[in-house]
Amino acid sequence: MGLLAGSVSLTRFAVAGAPDEPAFDAFGFVPLQPGSEHPESAGFLPFEGGAPYRVGERRHAFRIRIDRLRPDATAVAERLRELTHAELAASGLRFLGRARRRELRDLAVEELARRSAPRVRVVEGCLDGETLYLATASKNLLGTCLHLLRGVGVPAEPKAPWLDDAMDEPPHPFFEVQQPGESVWGCRFLRALVEEGEVLVEPISGSVRLRTREARVGLQGAVLPELAHYLDGEAELLVARLLAGEFRFRLEASTFRVHALSFDGEVLTPWTEQLDARIEKIGALFELLDGEFRRLAPRFTSPEGSASGDGPEAAEAC
Repeated sequence: MGLLAGSVSLTRFAVAGAPDEPAFDAFGFVPLQPGSEHPESAGFLPFEGGAPYRVGERRHAFRIRIDRLRPDATAVAERLRELTHAELAASGLRFLGRARRRELRDLAVEELARRSAPRVRVVEGCLDGETLYLATASKNLLGTCLHLLRGVGVPAEPKAPWLDDAMDEPPHPFFEVQQPGESVWGCRFLRALVEEGEVLVEPISGSVRLRTREARVGLQGAVLPELAHYLDGEAELLVARLLAGEFRFRLEASTFRVHALSFDGEVLTPWTEQLDARIEKIGALFELLDGEFRRLAPRFTSPEGSASGDGPEAAEAC
C-alpha cells in the first residue's frame, strides 16, 4: 500500500517552519552491508531514481526506507539451545546463570543477524505546504519517520480538529489516552457521524471496533443492528469502516488516522500526476472529516449530546 497504488493507510501531521527545500539528500538511505554491526538503517529516497523531491509548488514527495536486521525469534531460540548445550557439555555445569544465558542469547542474535537478510519497510510521504501525509498507521514506523523528518528541518505534530481547536480532554471513566494527539473526542465524533446518516457504516461487509467499560468488542459483517445495541449503552466507537460518497475507508477515531482508503476508477498516468490526483482526494477527505467534526461538535460536546454525559460543560456542572 502507498500513495501511488492500491489502498492506503494515512496519518496526517501539521508542520510549521519547514524550510523551502528540506535536506532530504543529507539523510539519504544507506543500505546495510552484509555482516554489518548496525541493526538498522533508515533514510530518504525519491519516488523514482534521480527524480527531484520537489514535485510542485510547496509540495515534496519522498520515500523513507527502513532496513532492520531482526533474526527470527524461533531461530534465535534454537541457536541459544545449541549454544547452551555446548557450554554445559564443555564446563560440566548442570545449569547456566542468568547473566551467561543473556550473553549466549546476544551471541545467537549476532550470529544469525550476520547471515540474515534485513527486513525492508518503505513508507511513502508527501509534504504538502504545512500538511504532512505519511502512508502508514504503524506507531513503530511513524516514530522512525518523524525522527528522520526532524533531522531535515520538518517538525511534524499530530493534526486533528480537537488539536486545532485546543479542546481540553474530557474526563472519562474508562477511555485512556495512550498516544500523542489521541482523544476521546474522536470517538464521540465517529458516533455522531454514523448516527447522523451523512456518512454510512458499511452495511454488508462492515468492520467495527468498540470499547466498553469491561472489554474491547469487534464486529464484522452486517454490523448495524448490533452496533445500535452497543451505542445505546456506554460504549465508545473506536474504528469503523465507512462510506462517504466516493470514499471507502476505515476511520481510527481517537487518532484521526485513515486506514484502507481505496480510490475508484483510477486511470494510469505518470507518477507525478497520479500523486497529485491522490493528494487532492486525500486532502478532500480530511477536509470533509474536519468540516463534519465542527458541524457535529455541538452534539457531542454538550451535556445533552455527550454519549456518557461527561463533556466539558458536564464536568463544570459537577
